Amino acid sequence: MGQIEIKRMTNANVYVDGNSLLGKVEECKLPEVNVVMSEHKALGMQCKLEFPAGIDKMEATFKWNSLYADVLKKVGNPFKACEVQLRGSLETYGNGGRTAEVPAVVYMTGSFKKFPMGGFKQNDNVEAETSMSVTYCKMEIDGELILEVDALANIYKSGDVDLLELFKQIIGG
Repeated sequence: MGQIEIKRMTNANVYVDGNSLLGKVEECKLPEVNVVMSEHKALGMQCKLEFPAGIDKMEATFKWNSLYADVLKKVGNPFKACEVQLRGSLETYGNGGRTAEVPAVVYMTGSFKKFPMGGFKQNDNVEAETSMSVTYCKMEIDGELILEVDALANIYKSGDVDLLELFKQIIGG
């Protein structure tokens, strides 16, 4: 029986337009890449089927542990895209403890669409949450491309495979 490997990533840092937000973001929910499925049904078929028909809109959310004027000025402008990077350390554990530690990085570009004014409660930090409409996201683990989606450039890659390469050739773009 093989040894079990446990992967853990329990902390990260967020950067907006290259500026570190260390200690400012309490929680970040990365976008989900949801494939839109189109139903197919026809006479003589006993079952309906679904086939991929595109990718749904993507959204990320950030929960801030206070009000930060420098950050709020950036996220307050829905007409200017921001570049966001989340960097974490992906650790591998085995029988002898931690056996490896590699970078896990997510890159996103998008516009913030929700401006927080904050929630106030006696003796607690102010909590504020922003939402970002994501047009580009890319995930790398240990420098290896895992997934890349660029809505404005028709890019959808899984690993090193360009899933839209033939489609772009067929439509001439």
